[in-house]
Amino acid sequence: MSEIPRGKDLTNNTKNDFKYLEMLDEYFKNSVGTTVEKIQNFTKYVPRQDLTNFIAKYEIFKKILDVPGDIIECGVFFGGGLMTSAHLSSIFEPINFERKIIGFDTFSGLTELSDKDSDESPLAKKGAYSIDSFDDLQKCFKIYDSNRFLNHFQKIEVIKGNAVDTIPKFLMKNPQTIISHLSLDFLLYEPSKVALENFVPLMPKNSIISFNTLTDKKWPGTMHAVKETLKIKNRDFKRFSFNPYIQYIVL
Repeated sequence: MSEIPRGKDLTNNTKNDFKYLEMLDEYFKNSVGTTVEKIQNFTKYVPRQDLTNFIAKYEIFKKILDVPGDIIECGVFFGGGLMTSAHLSSIFEPINFERKIIGFDTFSGLTELSDKDSDESPLAKKGAYSIDSFDDLQKCFKIYDSNRFLNHFQKIEVIKGNAVDTIPKFLMKNPQTIISHLSLDFLLYEPSKVALENFVPLMPKNSIISFNTLTDKKWPGTMHAVKETLKIKNRDFKRFSFNPYIQYIVL
């Protein structure tokens, strides 16, 4: 049996979903072409669900093209979301050397759960989602830099550690920071609240906050943090018809 993707909460999936992933894994390993040729033809292999995430991020990026400020990824994991933002910036605004893509992650999994988090998910525990991709991403950034304009300017940075500590420290060192897009996917209450408390005051009009688990009952921490910091009654939350998870607010 092929491996199920690490860190995925698949409690909502059917037996057919697991069978599909096994078939896809086997097909990718044995299909024609070099690794690079397979990447260039990625739509042969990428699940529909992951394509919808990519399209949603593309739609959000278009909305912040004329908004100054950095893109903050709260929750990096393997780095797919981080690199989506980086590539979109290189494609649509190749001379915007001032916009940075900045990711925050422990790279050692979830921190301790608070009393405002739930243990309903089998992954709701300290250390879950542990993917130490930090060094791997440094290599990824070098390859990315070799294929973009103005590559003598640093475009991407990842901050390793507990965001409760690293976010305030980062802003103390970078008082010039403003933010055009805050992608919040920490899953837990405490880091989510710290992110919102520190970053939202730095977000100008028409900037965007996006969420990946805002209304998932297995991960209520983000919603608790949102209710306490954003006062949702007068907020205009939006979603995409083709994606069940990603929701966003235009400030």
